[in-house]
Amino acid sequence: MNHHSHTSYPATRLRRTRMSAWCRELVAEHRLHPSDLIWPVFIQEGKNTETPVASMPGVSRLTLDILVQKAREARALGIQAIALFPAIDDKLKSPMGDEALFENNLVCRAISDIKNAVPDLGIIADVALDPYTSHGQDGVVENGQVAGDKTVEILCKQALVQAKAGCDIVAPSDMMDGRIGAIRAALEREGHHDTMILAYSAKYASNLYGPFRDAAGSAKNLGKADKRTYQMDFRNGDEALREIALDISEGADMVMVKPGIAYLDIIHRAAAAFPVPVFAYQVSGEYAMIKAAAANGWLDGDAVMLEHLLAFKRAGARAIFTYGAVDVAKIIVERET
Repeated sequence: MNHHSHTSYPATRLRRTRMSAWCRELVAEHRLHPSDLIWPVFIQEGKNTETPVASMPGVSRLTLDILVQKAREARALGIQAIALFPAIDDKLKSPMGDEALFENNLVCRAISDIKNAVPDLGIIADVALDPYTSHGQDGVVENGQVAGDKTVEILCKQALVQAKAGCDIVAPSDMMDGRIGAIRAALEREGHHDTMILAYSAKYASNLYGPFRDAAGSAKNLGKADKRTYQMDFRNGDEALREIALDISEGADMVMVKPGIAYLDIIHRAAAAFPVPVFAYQVSGEYAMIKAAAANGWLDGDAVMLEHLLAFKRAGARAIFTYGAVDVAKIIVERET
């Protein structure tokens, strides 16, 4: 009997291991756990207020008192980290984004409030100027262009302000060249040796960010402008690997691919090519599409959400940013009890 006959039908019937639920569980290659999820949260000034984001069902901008309660709940469910995104008053926005450098700004206060209340929850702060600029770009505009090097100087100051406030991970999402090395050097210089950098290395100029810009309040500032001069062209994959390699060489502790589900090939290539943790971001548009289809009764929203998040893990992502983190963690915890 030749060897080949054992690897073909009927000696091999791949359905055997699928026939019962217990066996499917035994042979499953990947699992989704609450500790895989990072919860991005929109924050706002005020007291005891949740402001729903119309384009993101189930998501609200939270005042810091409510944020702290929800952070506690997230940690109790097994979520290990929270990512903060501010929606600030238009009056505080300026061409240079000065509010980003103010040591008592909304993000810095949120960091210290969470650290005091939930010390074992990791805090990720966004390093970029778009929540703070009157024009909605991620950097300083000169002669109609985003000025990269000048922006990087400001981002270093922003990262230091966040690190001083007690942030665990600074996450530059701006896509300026050289910013990871500059931020790492600034952190080292000021003694923040343990502050991690999550580099948004492969952040694409995607059409899926719309609801986020509504939630963060930068859509109206940006207007008809776009970010194609600094965010990546979604026609390119090899270029993403160059971006990631550069950021790792400059000191990134982990790297991000954004958006998610349409970029699984990039996640997979990055995870295969580099020994650094690769994170993925299920962005606002992806979240909104699932929620909208579910609201129309066109598909099972929870099931599709779990399927998409599992796909990120299968592709090689270690952790996943998702606005549904708390809801998904609840589903996982319920299934296990």
